[in-house]
Amino acid sequence: MKKCVFAGTFDPFTVGHADTVTKCLALFDEVVVAVASNRQKSCMFSGKERAEMVSAVYEKEPRVKVLPWDGVIAELLRQENTPFYVRGLRNATDFDYETADFYASRDLSPEMITLYIPAEQKNLHISSTLVRNCILFGTPYENYVPEAVYRLIRRK
Repeated sequence: MKKCVFAGTFDPFTVGHADTVTKCLALFDEVVVAVASNRQKSCMFSGKERAEMVSAVYEKEPRVKVLPWDGVIAELLRQENTPFYVRGLRNATDFDYETADFYASRDLSPEMITLYIPAEQKNLHISSTLVRNCILFGTPYENYVPEAVYRLIRRK
């Protein structure tokens, strides 16, 4: 069985993130979506809320496993017994950041295989930051997040 890890802060989980998971499901038997704690970021939603959002999107998809994570990716890959680490890319800035991170992670896990999945053109402008700003300023964002995420945010 082939599986991959797709990790992120997902504050909140967007349609771009969901598109990356969909593409992973076309390639792998299982996708581990790791909802990461990032100590360098101040999140709008708690780790529990972010994991709940992702779980709600995939509640009927048994091949997606949602896992809160507060550690290095190399350790998560070992724990999940897979070398495949997926990163979604929207632009050259994402590529530069992810590539630098790749080399640092590769030092910890030489067997790691990182796959970059480019965003669809229609999603290039969508980011968690955009969604948070929409929430803060009271502007529409329902087209930027999966329906299940929108419902949970509205309830909050």
